[in-house]
Amino acid sequence: MTISKSSAVPLKRSWLTNRARASWHSSMVTAFQPFCLPKYSLRAVSFVKCVINSGVRITKEASMIETQGTGTTSAHYRRMGRGECEKIHEASLEILWRTGIEVHDEKAMALLVKAGASADGIRVRLPEHLVTKALNTAPKTMTLYNRAGKVAMRAGGHASHFGGGSDCLNILDHRTGQRRRPVLKDVMEATRLMDALPEIDFVMSAFLPEDADQQIYDRYQMEVMLNNTTKPIVFVTPDFEGCAAAVEMCEAAAGGVQSFRRRPFATCYINVTSGMTANAEALQKCMYLAEKGLPQLYIPLNAGGVNSPTTTAGCMASMNAGTLLGIVLSQLVCPGAAVAVPGWNGGPYNLQTMVGNYVLAEEQGVAIEMGKYYNLPVFGLGGCTDSKVLDQQCGAEVMLSLMTSLLHGANIVHDVGFMDAGMQGSMQIMAIANDLLGFLRASTRGVAVTDEALALDVIDELGPSGDYLSHDHTMTHYRQTYYSKLADKNPYSVWMEQGGTTMEQRAAALVDEILESHTPEPLPADVQRELKKIVEREQAWSDGKG
Repeated sequence: MTISKSSAVPLKRSWLTNRARASWHSSMVTAFQPFCLPKYSLRAVSFVKCVINSGVRITKEASMIETQGTGTTSAHYRRMGRGECEKIHEASLEILWRTGIEVHDEKAMALLVKAGASADGIRVRLPEHLVTKALNTAPKTMTLYNRAGKVAMRAGGHASHFGGGSDCLNILDHRTGQRRRPVLKDVMEATRLMDALPEIDFVMSAFLPEDADQQIYDRYQMEVMLNNTTKPIVFVTPDFEGCAAAVEMCEAAAGGVQSFRRRPFATCYINVTSGMTANAEALQKCMYLAEKGLPQLYIPLNAGGVNSPTTTAGCMASMNAGTLLGIVLSQLVCPGAAVAVPGWNGGPYNLQTMVGNYVLAEEQGVAIEMGKYYNLPVFGLGGCTDSKVLDQQCGAEVMLSLMTSLLHGANIVHDVGFMDAGMQGSMQIMAIANDLLGFLRASTRGVAVTDEALALDVIDELGPSGDYLSHDHTMTHYRQTYYSKLADKNPYSVWMEQGGTTMEQRAAALVDEILESHTPEPLPADVQRELKKIVEREQAWSDGKG
């Protein structure tokens, strides 16, 4: 492990290495304190050590923490160097040409073949030059706006933005503490919560409502999200028709087709069967969004040991091959169309439980590294847990997944609030993750070393025994310190006087407080009516189809 730094301070590399490692471990354990008993702290540190020490065939180039001495730039961690990334890229190119990808859409296949690919049945093989050309035209950043048309997220480089997930089949009710099936009201409340939480940058539907028509539930989700947030939206649809309906609703909210194209405030998360199999719905969405000039998240889903090699490198190579096919297709339709690539699923499936766990040490950061290698926006995962309750495992995994995504530089990080391997969602975890993100962003940004910050005149004025508490300098700057709104920092006696509450209880209270007090900025009445008409049309279509 090495450190690269912007300043030329003559410090020994070994000292920097130990200091950086110790600092990371210390900050992790400190952040976990509200959740962790000693045995879980040890497990958390073991996870971190695994991530730090288990780079994919680590070389001197891998496992770097880079720090910048400014007030805004974060520290960044790498598991793979450029050499490893190049090998995976070359392996993906060989898979594309030697083995090929199953393409389950005739229009997509025809476009690829016309451009120079070869087809044998549904198996399509891509030559290297198609990939190279596509990578040269794919934008390096993806800009999403808020509903008012102002820039909300510039996804690229190491800028990280965090938001919820979609379609959980269960909710851990913050009012009762019980697991149950969600309804459309839960989607509305989760959207309003995410709209209010300051560290949450974008919104997803969170839950799959059982009281909506299951053929078109995504249309109802989209209507609810558009009516209850001004933040960017990441939407998911089970079919192509749902994607088209979601775009139509966004265009209505934006004031027209061109207005939404110029300043998109929503993007589609496209689930692709696997790196080696591109399903028809995913390909159709990819082409449609590219034709519209709209951004998309093209995400093949690999499970190492199940539909791809169990080794991290092999799993990543095959998933990356499918990602490259999506990039090629989008650029054939519209050169310059923005595409984000996967920032997870580049590692082994849990073959002990046969569950697709969300927080496994081996896959942390690997897929993100490939996105950085291509200099493309990365769609990551964080703020989630495989636990079923708000326990020590929950706290550790939520923090670990947030921190690894942030330090690796994933750009659009979703699934904040997910539990039970994505089968359950929690608004309490959203509130807790918001608090932890404040800590992480404060602890990873550089330190401003200016004359004002050094305060030499103040030190000289007050001398060795001066009173800084009442000085103007303190009054001016003390609010710059990050203070948790949920973690208890009081003496034991004060904590008891205030009810001796747990983090779980305080998070539930905060969720209730926000839901009672926060009113999202409403859409104009005519736009609301237009959205309702689209949903009613889709419902009539579903009724006729059924």
